[in-house]
Amino acid sequence: MTKGVRGDNAVLLRRLYTSLYRIRRVEEEIVRIYPTDKIKSPSHMSLGQESVSVGVCEALRKTDIVFATYRSHAAYLAKGGDLKRMTAELYGKADGAARGKAGSMHLIDMSTGMMGTSAIVGTSLPLAVGYALAERMRGKDTVVVVFFGDGAQEEGVFHESMNFAALKKLPVLFVLENNTYAIHTPLGARVPAANFRERAATYKMPTQLIEDGDTLALLEATEAAAARMRAGGGPEFFEVMTMRWLEHVGPGDDLHLNYRTKAELDAWKAKDQVKLIGAMLDDAARGQIQREVEEEVQAALAFAEASPYPADHELYEHVYHD
Repeated sequence: MTKGVRGDNAVLLRRLYTSLYRIRRVEEEIVRIYPTDKIKSPSHMSLGQESVSVGVCEALRKTDIVFATYRSHAAYLAKGGDLKRMTAELYGKADGAARGKAGSMHLIDMSTGMMGTSAIVGTSLPLAVGYALAERMRGKDTVVVVFFGDGAQEEGVFHESMNFAALKKLPVLFVLENNTYAIHTPLGARVPAANFRERAATYKMPTQLIEDGDTLALLEATEAAAARMRAGGGPEFFEVMTMRWLEHVGPGDDLHLNYRTKAELDAWKAKDQVKLIGAMLDDAARGQIQREVEEEVQAALAFAEASPYPADHELYEHVYHD
């Protein structure tokens, strides 16, 4: 693991570990609660992939914009999304991020630059490009990040979006979260070669490979890329190797489906970024963070439990933008 631009900074490490551990603990609680049917929304867990969002979002300004996929909890929280409103949204409650109407796959917190996530593969790509174009026309130096999975690069809009972003030199950071599976189908059964960076390079944009979901390497790379984009350097492309620990959607283990092996999963768990970053802190600092996060997570769950369900009339509200 690289030390990163500021890897020896204790304050930075505390911030990174807080974000990583916060995502990990709230998702562990979601996994625990999911079978009770209190959570009304299908949920795609980010367990194992937390570092991708944390490493990138730590390098961003609050005014920068993030678009993400249906596996949205990590990006939402890493960008500063409200945890209480997120949990209430999963419960389908009126105090949720979208008043209980959107669920896990459509989280949004525009106050932090977290745009609504999408359940349709690849659809966030052109939205991110369009937002970047609008910000450039407004004369702003906003950086727009779009997270997407390896399955999205098989969609035509992947190429259309990269082509347009490159043509207009838009400040879009394309972040491919490559967990090597589209639901249950491995890369080798879908594409003749996993040459994603080569494809991006054909649009004349810089590309980088980040191995092992390395949080500090991602932070360092994103800081440098964001500075180049703010200076007019145009879009860039990251391929980040990672692995989800649980099934495609839901709280369960999927090894019984035999599309991946226990050895493969165990190898990734041995590189768990939550533990690796936590080990860079002393016991006292790590323990304090864990206690504070636990209090926050339990308060968020209590908030969701206490929140009312939306009134019947809300079914007809917010259908169109007012």
